[in-house]
Amino acid sequence: MSSNVSEIYGSLVFNEHVMAERLPSVTYKALMRTIERGEPLDIEVANVVAHSMKEWAIEKGATHYTHWFQPLTGITSEKHDGFIDPISDGRALMRFSGKELIQSEPDASSFPNGGLRATFEARGYTAWDPTSFAFIKDEVLCIPTAFCSYTGEALDEKTPLLRSRDVIEEQLNRVLALFGEPWRHIEVTVGCEQEYFLISEDSYKKRLDLMLTNRTLFGYAPCKGQELEEHYFGAIRPTVNEYMKDLDEELWKLGIPAKTKHNEVAPAQHELAPIYERANRAIDHNLLTMEKMRLLANRHGLVCLQHEKPFAGINGSGKHDNWSLAANGKNLLEPGENPIENLRFLVLLTCIIEAVDEYQELLRMSVASAGNDHRLGAQEAPPAIVSIFLGDELSSIVDALVNDHESEYASAHKVAMDLGVAVLPAFLKDNTDRNRTSPFAFTGNKFEFRMPGSSCNPSEANTILNTAVSKSLKGFADIMEAAEDEGQEFEEAVIAWIKQTLRDHERIIFDGNGYSDEWAVEAERRGLANHKTTADALPCLLDRKNIELFEEFGVLNESEIRSRYEVKLEKYNKLINIEARVMKRMVRTLYLPAIADFAAEVAENVWKVKSVLPEADLSAQERILAKLSEGVKNIDALLAELDETHHTVRALEDQQECANRNAYEVVPLMQRLRAEVDNLEIIVSAKHWPVPNYNEILFYA
Repeated sequence: MSSNVSEIYGSLVFNEHVMAERLPSVTYKALMRTIERGEPLDIEVANVVAHSMKEWAIEKGATHYTHWFQPLTGITSEKHDGFIDPISDGRALMRFSGKELIQSEPDASSFPNGGLRATFEARGYTAWDPTSFAFIKDEVLCIPTAFCSYTGEALDEKTPLLRSRDVIEEQLNRVLALFGEPWRHIEVTVGCEQEYFLISEDSYKKRLDLMLTNRTLFGYAPCKGQELEEHYFGAIRPTVNEYMKDLDEELWKLGIPAKTKHNEVAPAQHELAPIYERANRAIDHNLLTMEKMRLLANRHGLVCLQHEKPFAGINGSGKHDNWSLAANGKNLLEPGENPIENLRFLVLLTCIIEAVDEYQELLRMSVASAGNDHRLGAQEAPPAIVSIFLGDELSSIVDALVNDHESEYASAHKVAMDLGVAVLPAFLKDNTDRNRTSPFAFTGNKFEFRMPGSSCNPSEANTILNTAVSKSLKGFADIMEAAEDEGQEFEEAVIAWIKQTLRDHERIIFDGNGYSDEWAVEAERRGLANHKTTADALPCLLDRKNIELFEEFGVLNESEIRSRYEVKLEKYNKLINIEARVMKRMVRTLYLPAIADFAAEVAENVWKVKSVLPEADLSAQERILAKLSEGVKNIDALLAELDETHHTVRALEDQQECANRNAYEVVPLMQRLRAEVDNLEIIVSAKHWPVPNYNEILFYA
């Protein structure tokens, strides 16, 4: 690993520093106006940028370029084109034009589109996103782009994210104007904490379920799991440490601000956390991070698992999405010395509370996936019920405002905490504790959305959050502008609005234990949604209220929304189909033969012993044999039931009905079949068991 981090950091990125050095001053200023203010980019400016970008990339060893985009597959895509341009005398020039930089025309027919495009309507376009820097990956100049159809519909995750960014900038500036603040450069900032598992490549190759589904469909709990709480923040094993150093260097070269790395709670689980950035750049960086994590692992004899729940019974992996708002680089969610006196902060806090309450189902939908269904609701993952955690101080403020007790409120912000150890200084208590069961938690100067799963593209969750908050900001601005026209005193009108809005939406605030049975009952009493499965969560996307939200702000039109619903349904059903097929294959070709072999061995041993010692007590062996026989019978019956149900569900034409039956018939059958197989894992001898078990997978050298 290079010792000079400052020298390698961003060395493969065509960033502002490189642009300032290599572009003519006029071109650089014009490009900055496009990046910072959204002004259109002139083709002549694009030509100069393209030439400079190409020359820089070639100096770095690049031979090709690609428009790097985020189709609805959940991952990124790229098609490589060479800079090469042959000429008549047999030589070749290296060319790259402004037109090639700004736009490309990939085949759109083979990407998920939810019915927006037919195969014979294949053309699609990628368009450069200049606010996210170009970079070099594997000798290819990668240009972050949006992806749309020939008729202009968004076929990707980035386009609606960029639209939502523009919307929240406009509405937030309206709010700031009411507070006497001039037009500001608004940024939604995001930091995606990425959890993942690292396992031995040897174990991975011996597990068909891991190779084809990224999770173990079978596996009895390990003898030692996470109960000793020793893995969290523990010393990183040398194999993993070498991998992490390799990963850091690759990410830093790409200008990805990887900051924190550590062991997570579960054995073989780890986390990487970056410094927060502009949302679209942060999400590009998260997707790049995930790719690098997967690709670099095999250099170290490892495999990186980014599934939400690769191992049953221990912590799953999330992608905590830390979201905030900034104006001219200043965080607007800093509460201040005494938050109750910080009127602007309280307005923004109230808008966010309102937005999350009004569009809780959309936020739940944004994280819905077959993998996340296994993760949500246990082992430090939040439940499927969306709620907001504010912490003691902010909750007290909300309570004081709702109940008109502001004068009785006393700030606890500056309470010093003495650890009672002489060498440790006293420190100021944060204004929020942490609640790992909360889906949406305020953590000092940002909100942490803890529901997204580790494998997801976080664009959609942030698009929804941006748009929903924009709706609340617009509502506040509309009311205050009308009040101003009527001559009402501003602060009085603002406080009245805050109080009423908090009263209307305080049901979404919950600081308690999200895992408790009492909370599920209380949440139902409050009228909060509890969509436990992806099949339950997805239909809300087609609710008229939600369609109107997106259409009001031009983030998505109804056709684009319906296409996403269809894509999500289809993906969910395909994933369950793959898992069911893999499960049946493993049972038939691995587990049943192995169990039968062991049963035959036990039976043979019983017969041999009895032939020598007819009076020997072999009841223990006979009980084992009976358990094996009973287990095989149960497995065979469940396998037949799963097979029949699976084929019946696969034949359904209605994708929502298919999803419903997958969630409530196929998946429960798979869980029952797994339980029967797992129960025999601890009976069958290790030499007969056909795959590595959890003890072997999770605790490697």
